[in-house]
Amino acid sequence: MHKYKFNKFFILLLITFLILTGCRPSPRPEGERQAVEKPPIPEGISQGEGQEPRVNVYLVETGEIKEMAFEEYLNGVLAGEMRNNFPLEALKAQAILARTFVMEFVTEKGQSKYEGAHVSTDIQEAQAWNAEEINDLIKQAVQETRGQVAVYDGKYVKAWFHAHAGWQTATAKEGIEHEGEEPPYIQVVESPDSPEAPEEDSNWTATFTKAEVVEAVRNAGQEPGDFNDIEILETGPSGRATRLRIGNAEVSAPSFRLALDSTKLKSMKLESVNVEGDQVTFKGVGYGHGVGMSQWGAFQMAQDGRSAEEIVKHYFKDIEIVKLWE
Repeated sequence: MHKYKFNKFFILLLITFLILTGCRPSPRPEGERQAVEKPPIPEGISQGEGQEPRVNVYLVETGEIKEMAFEEYLNGVLAGEMRNNFPLEALKAQAILARTFVMEFVTEKGQSKYEGAHVSTDIQEAQAWNAEEINDLIKQAVQETRGQVAVYDGKYVKAWFHAHAGWQTATAKEGIEHEGEEPPYIQVVESPDSPEAPEEDSNWTATFTKAEVVEAVRNAGQEPGDFNDIEILETGPSGRATRLRIGNAEVSAPSFRLALDSTKLKSMKLESVNVEGDQVTFKGVGYGHGVGMSQWGAFQMAQDGRSAEEIVKHYFKDIEIVKLWE
């Protein structure tokens, strides 16, 4: 009896204390988000806040500049950058990144290197574009992500992507020699690259002559002389080669890849380099610089039931997807 009275008295005291001191606010309901700061639409292409921009596009194929509604232009970009039979959610993830790429490009550069254009179909400058490959699935992916871009801390992300990560992505400094600080949203992550990817994209072998290798090194401003082997001097966090010794020369691995032939020397995620006689043979995995989203990783994640937003957020850490126009 006395024990019961004591417990009752203690409970009354506790209630009084909570009333007098106030209670902590209830936690934010699961799924509810804080407002995310949206970056402005670049002034040069803006049609007003919340309105779809218009862009002047230099078409390398014809040499003309064509004014387009942003999403019309994006249809051609998506068709040029990803196969038009990929799963819808993979296409939507690519559409978000392609849209972000253009917004960041125009924000940073203001215009294309081609006078009078905001952007071009020159893949050395911007993104691929292929109007002939636009189909209903491409249009659906663009429409269902209309106006959506990826942002970090109120700014457009650098929306890098590549074909196949070799099952692990790269940092920006490692993969493309990014200048300045490493973007915080780019981290090494495991990539579930699909087994349906072509063998030449996932596990490849490329053979060059010594003369081809020497020419590539010379293009980097060095003279290798004769060489009997190629040594990997440095690797990055994902294991990709970042510096190579070739004869008397030390070269940046990403730059060397581009100078030699990036469609044959498909990545710097190398498993071996052999020099025999006049032949130099590289073996490696993956296709591309390895930074950002892997397209074959997006393919597999979409097949596994992941959404476009989940795919983008897997490859770009702590970012948000925001809608800039309806």
